[in-house]
Amino acid sequence: MGPYELWQWIAIFLLAGGFVVVAGTVLARSGDEIATRTGLGGLLVGMLLLAGATSLPEVATDVSAALEGAPDLAVGDLFGSSMANMAILAIIDLVHRGRVWPGVGIGHARLAAVAIGLTSVALLGILVPSGISIGWVGLDTVLIVAAYVAAAAWMSRSRGEGRRTRDGSGEILAPIGWSGPEEARHSLRYEVARFGGAALVILVAAPFLALSGKGIADATGVGQTFVGALLLAVTTSLPELVASLAAIRIGAYDLAVGNLFGSNALNMTILFAADAAYAPGPILAAVAPAQVVAGVGAILLMAIALAAVVHGTRTRIRRLEPDAFVVLVAYVVLIGAIWEAST
Repeated sequence: MGPYELWQWIAIFLLAGGFVVVAGTVLARSGDEIATRTGLGGLLVGMLLLAGATSLPEVATDVSAALEGAPDLAVGDLFGSSMANMAILAIIDLVHRGRVWPGVGIGHARLAAVAIGLTSVALLGILVPSGISIGWVGLDTVLIVAAYVAAAAWMSRSRGEGRRTRDGSGEILAPIGWSGPEEARHSLRYEVARFGGAALVILVAAPFLALSGKGIADATGVGQTFVGALLLAVTTSLPELVASLAAIRIGAYDLAVGNLFGSNALNMTILFAADAAYAPGPILAAVAPAQVVAGVGAILLMAIALAAVVHGTRTRIRRLEPDAFVVLVAYVVLIGAIWEAST
């Protein structure tokens, strides 16, 4: 069972998770402030800067898990985080009474399609290992990064996909920071320094999060896939929840939705970092078959959310937004399926 008891592993996990959540939230806030002052657009900022900021916990945690020789923990966290992000999207739509789905531009459908495509490539890497590698890094994770870079370049050239201006010009509205008036007086240099400080906290705390997650899996016998897809995924996705709720409160729907779909796309590129940290060989070839359930679950939830964005539904059943409700029910069912597959 290792040098620690189960309760000690849980205590370490909760403490490290608390640091990751707080630091991830600071990352998101400072990232948004930096984006606002540089004048970038909502969809692109959500996809790249904010998604990158809120995904840093996954980067640090999963690289640490790979270094610890726990590939299922790392990959399970990434698929599970993508599932959790779609559950977050459903939650914020329900909290704000169905205003989120119809309040974003159709351009998010492209971003969702990119995330689904990259997740599909990762699944193929598990189901049909190519055996081709560059050193010890699998060709599949390299292709995922290349596809992401191409997609980011494609999205950056696209305009008019976010929420529209009232004059119908089709320009994307500039992101609106959720920082208070007192924070607005801080210099850009201060925000950059705060961003770097929060990143450092995550880099220190994440190895403990990964190590304790592995300890919990070993102590309970549950399996690294389930621990990664639920415990690690929910913990590392909390910054996305906080950032998205804050963005929705100030009406920056495109920023929130772009953050969540963008995080899912970025999650798949993190596989390359985990692959590089996993010395025994290609990481996707080393994981358990139960990972396929988590990967398919992520694709299913993104497909439902994509349909909701395209439809922009306002149909309600006794104050419930049907699409959001379906996402949450599917998430719970999928977690149960992952449990069954990993035990």
